[in-house]
Amino acid sequence: MRINLTKKDLINQIYMQLGFSKLVSENLINDFFSTIILNLKKEKKIKLSGFGTFSIRRKNSRVGRNPKTKEPKVISSRDVVLFKPSKEFKEFINNKDV
Repeated sequence: MRINLTKKDLINQIYMQLGFSKLVSENLINDFFSTIILNLKKEKKIKLSGFGTFSIRRKNSRVGRNPKTKEPKVISSRDVVLFKPSKEFKEFINNKDV
């Protein structure tokens, strides 16, 4: 079963844990994401200490295939975002005590 964490969930957690108003919490989350996105676009790499590294990689165009019709189609070149978790993040995820 897949559980999605939405922006609204993050806003409510900040509201409940830190006591900020929901408007301030929403602005905080939006500013955080905007900062990450703008810096990633500008610098092509963002490192969040203790969490991981986001980077942009260029994928070349290639020939793909529609799985339903088996028709070949050119997939255009594009930039994709990669995430590499930090050592601490991996250890936390693999820790059986939590």
